[in-house]
Amino acid sequence: MTTADIVFAQPDRLRDHEQDARMIFWALLVAILIHLLVAFFLAAFSGFFSPALPAPEKPVELTLMDLSPTSASKNSAFIETEDKNAPEPKDKTFESNANSIGASELAAAGEMPLPSQAGKDRPLMDFETNQYSLDSKGAQAQQKPASQQKSAQPAAQPEPITAAEQFALLTQKSAAALDAAAASSQAQSAYRRQKEKTHIAGNITNRGISSVNALGTPLGRYQKIVADSIGSRWYTYVDQKRDLISIGTLHLQFVVDRSGRIKNLKVTENSSNEAFASVCVQSVLEAHLPPIPPDVAQSLPPEGLEIEGLGFIIYPNG
Repeated sequence: MTTADIVFAQPDRLRDHEQDARMIFWALLVAILIHLLVAFFLAAFSGFFSPALPAPEKPVELTLMDLSPTSASKNSAFIETEDKNAPEPKDKTFESNANSIGASELAAAGEMPLPSQAGKDRPLMDFETNQYSLDSKGAQAQQKPASQQKSAQPAAQPEPITAAEQFALLTQKSAAALDAAAASSQAQSAYRRQKEKTHIAGNITNRGISSVNALGTPLGRYQKIVADSIGSRWYTYVDQKRDLISIGTLHLQFVVDRSGRIKNLKVTENSSNEAFASVCVQSVLEAHLPPIPPDVAQSLPPEGLEIEGLGFIIYPNG
């Protein structure tokens, strides 16, 4: 082999090395692209095969309410009114424990079906100001002297009633029982919750003492019994533990079943302390409620009267 042959043979070897280098480069480039594509498809379809995470629940929206339960009827709102033997209103805006005719102390200044009045900015809706008063049971029945007891004649036995009379009594029993319970509660108790006149801008044009158009119904009267039974105990317990509780607001929800028992009691909001929560819970659990009358129970869910957003408030000024 001559020197010239060696010199002319070197370019062929260089070309072979360049081709090998190009093949290695393209092989690496294709491998990188394949890995990138595999990674992309894994990222894109990994969520398709994995189970979806549950969406976080929205926080419960709470509405500040007075010491009276909300109406179970979704079509009407409950408002507590004073029993003034008012006639039935033409516009039945609210459901209540008694009839009420809407009137306003000031000229109409808003859109709500409420009276316009001056007062404090409170989250409640009160038309007057008064301090609370607790239960005062009526005087116990006095026993008659022994001489009068001996001379008393035995009561005559009632005559048996016919089937028609019995049916008439049964159809009137529920309404009469509720009215009797409400009347007995009012007669034996001087309880009144604390009220403070609030600032309201409403659309009632009839001038007079602040009131709303409300229709007294059996459900409204039962709700008033629930509110009074809970409220009278609440003020008592607050007075006993006033040094332990702090200012704030607490909301409860619960169900009054058809027999009058409290069930499913929950604290849904508390900006005060545990002592205040204990007072509010105790007030509800110890409430003595009559059974829900049959005619009222027919308009309620099977569980009974649902109370949502029952609010208790301690203001800074007590």
